[in-house]
Amino acid sequence: MIKRKLKMRSVDSRYLEQYNALLRYVFQVTDQELNSVGWQEKEIIRAKFPTMEKADVIGWFDGDTLVSQVAVYPMQINVFGRIYSMGGLTGVGTYPEYSNMGLMHKLLQQALINMQKKGQYICYLYPYSIPYYRRKGWELISDKIVYEIKDYQLPKNQQVTGEIRRVKTDSEELKAAYDRYAAHTHGAIIRDDLAWNEYWLWDKDDIMSAVYYNENEEPDGYIIYWIENEVFHIKDMIFNTEEARTGLWNFVSAHFSMIDKVEGNTYTDEPLAFLLEDASIQEVISPYYMARIVDFPAFIAQYPFKPDITEREWRFTMTDPILECNQGSFLLRISENGHGEATRISAQCPDKINIQTMTTMLMGYKRPDYLAKIGRLQTSEAVIDMLEDAIEQQTPYISDYF
Repeated sequence: MIKRKLKMRSVDSRYLEQYNALLRYVFQVTDQELNSVGWQEKEIIRAKFPTMEKADVIGWFDGDTLVSQVAVYPMQINVFGRIYSMGGLTGVGTYPEYSNMGLMHKLLQQALINMQKKGQYICYLYPYSIPYYRRKGWELISDKIVYEIKDYQLPKNQQVTGEIRRVKTDSEELKAAYDRYAAHTHGAIIRDDLAWNEYWLWDKDDIMSAVYYNENEEPDGYIIYWIENEVFHIKDMIFNTEEARTGLWNFVSAHFSMIDKVEGNTYTDEPLAFLLEDASIQEVISPYYMARIVDFPAFIAQYPFKPDITEREWRFTMTDPILECNQGSFLLRISENGHGEATRISAQCPDKINIQTMTTMLMGYKRPDYLAKIGRLQTSEAVIDMLEDAIEQQTPYISDYF
């Protein structure tokens, strides 16, 4: 049997070309697609090399041939104002002749165990198959809204106290604007060099950016965009204040004579239409990132619940398709100041939840009341009310891609 010959081990930079070849095969990335964003094969390898040096990459080998792999990037995220170490799962792939052998299940299990050892108690990924990752314990936590605005629907210019300046995409001003935004934005990735490298990796050479500075000369937002065939494309727009939002849209509207329409992305749960005078724009919402809690007790120990006048408790049984540390019955205690503690108990509990539901609930993507209504959370009305009061109400913002 082929499986008996295979060995799981770390993948270092010696196998970078095999790593990229496997990704290109699995995701069917053609030379034409690479050339459309100005990439050549050697450039991809050079760009991925520093990233791979920092990543935890493991794979199955048939002799010296890499046949299945996953990579985990060391990252940080903001969870309701608390900074967590996060494992960014990417580079997932198996050659078809080695499929249906359980190789990926074991790789994901080992990757999660490695994350746990490194204190990465939550994992993000961009899913190629939502059903597949749901079966492995991940759940949706964020959305992406794609919108289209005709030139005549653009907002009229409004007076602001700050100003817009176009900057280079690798400028410190742009990074500073994002740092200010991510510091108070739930779900956001705290971007280091690795995260910024991945953020820009597949963009065209002609992409541009502009920063809004408030009256105190602080970078309060940015827009990343390109113009092509009379279309103003917005890759991303962030802002810390309504004035910054207005200033950035003033900048977009200033291109009125050059464009026919604006096509853009937003990564919040707030549709853009309501903010426009002519709200009859096209918006399409789709699921974006998934996450899963890696070590539930450790995740809870850092988690910022909302404070209350009394201590709160919840006993429940949780299931996890991969990790034993998240399986069984738990007692969750939340102190008056919002500190949580999850301890394992021996008693069987009528209340039931799985790790997928726990993740999307604690990350604020879906509320306890809704999850109970659709049968994903089995508990009493009293517990639902307690959880509604204890968990902050804000959906995650994630505009990255890795």
